[in-house]
Amino acid sequence: MDHKTYPNVQIGKNAVIEDYVIIGVPPRGKKPGELPTIIGDDAVIRSHTVIYAGNKIGKNFQTGHHVLVREENEFGDNVSIGTSSVVEHHIRMGNNVRIHSQAFVPEMSILEDGAWIGPHAVITNAAYPLSPNVKNELKGAHVKKNAKVGANATLLPGVTIGENALVGAGAVVTKDVPANKVVAGNPAKVINDVSKLPYGERQ
Repeated sequence: MDHKTYPNVQIGKNAVIEDYVIIGVPPRGKKPGELPTIIGDDAVIRSHTVIYAGNKIGKNFQTGHHVLVREENEFGDNVSIGTSSVVEHHIRMGNNVRIHSQAFVPEMSILEDGAWIGPHAVITNAAYPLSPNVKNELKGAHVKKNAKVGANATLLPGVTIGENALVGAGAVVTKDVPANKVVAGNPAKVINDVSKLPYGERQ
């Protein structure tokens, strides 16, 4: 089987699209081709990736295998999404964003340039999942420029991870993380400054 592309999908030059990829899936309430889908030059979209309609994706986009990208997102250049990760809808990502394998990024999240999301990291967006007005109150995390979220970390709804900050592996972030700080634990607390880490001077 080759890949399947719905109507109104524009894919740039030199794209590599592997078998069993589906691009331009209409979300609920939309017809095939109703939402334009744009993917820039030099994309590498690996097998069993599903990309819904209405996405605007820059150049050098890459996915691992079995990636799901929902509708109406805006991604910059050089975005990479690892194997078996799920990216929901209405998300904004800057340039050079890296999402590792089996991560979850929910709707209404913002990942600025250079944000790094480790494997199995989970971002949440519903403070009260079964509340009557939950759909109108969703708020994902705001991961600022060059911030890093370690493996198995959990970000609670609406938290901001400051520029260059580092969230340690397994941390549960319940409140905003200041720029240039290292947090760890459950609940996550500041334990260090990024400038004191071995790579800190390069940030």
